[in-house]
Amino acid sequence: MRSAAQWLRRLAAVLAMCLAACAASAAPRDKAQGYRFEIVTGDDGSAVTARITDDLYKRLVPTFAAFRTELAQRRRMVTIAVGPDALRKVAARRCDCVVIAAFTSSQVWRSVLKKLPPARASAMTAVYAEPAPLDQLQLASLLYRRPVRIAAILGQHGDFFAPGLQGRVEVVQAGPEDDINYLLGRLGRSEVLLALPDSSVYTPENVRSILLSTYRRKQAVIGFSADMVKVGALASTYSEVEDINAQVAEIAASFVATGELPAPQFPHYFRTAINEGVASSLDIVVSEDARRFARPRP
Repeated sequence: MRSAAQWLRRLAAVLAMCLAACAASAAPRDKAQGYRFEIVTGDDGSAVTARITDDLYKRLVPTFAAFRTELAQRRRMVTIAVGPDALRKVAARRCDCVVIAAFTSSQVWRSVLKKLPPARASAMTAVYAEPAPLDQLQLASLLYRRPVRIAAILGQHGDFFAPGLQGRVEVVQAGPEDDINYLLGRLGRSEVLLALPDSSVYTPENVRSILLSTYRRKQAVIGFSADMVKVGALASTYSEVEDINAQVAEIAASFVATGELPAPQFPHYFRTAINEGVASSLDIVVSEDARRFARPRP
């Protein structure tokens, strides 16, 4: 009786092995069942970085849950580079992966990409850190509630913005030796200065001087961050950590579904900051439409 039971157990084990072998031979082993992801940071250990990575991880896990590591193959790793240092670190790797950069300015993004081979650059995209210029222009329209003359100063790193501004904004081109006060004097009759994150024009040392000079001329500044609004710009759209992360997660999910990466993009989701004191000094009556100007994430 014992030998019969042992024989039945051995037979069941053999059948199980045969079934597993048949299933393995029927499944295409060269096809991956999903993707992996990693989050790379600049290793600064800050509370903001921790907030970014914790939120990103929660958003990305559902998209990548189906991955089977034994079937990994070409470009099945999606790398999220958080901040400029992480982007440079990832760009320096020899990695057959796709990269989504976030919390990095368009200027830094372009400077990193131009040093890469085309094949490597084509596997990378980004959500820029700064607001979309077109959203900023719409905010200016809501603030003034009439046609308003807007100018922008573009330096050697700002040519990227020019096509999107053509026909909408008077562009003042800055030469490498031009003084900022000379450039501000060339704004002429423009009522609004659209500030763009070009380090050849705006620096930590001259931002306050620019804001003071335009304020004296009764010219408003639409800044490129909420911090600029705090120190004297009239207004800006801005995105929270969770807004950027939601967009990164959408790009990752789209790539997993289609195998295609979109072009680099400005933040989709944002809200508005307005310096009410500056608005009052410029005789601007801020409407509720301007205060509520936003594109909330789903």
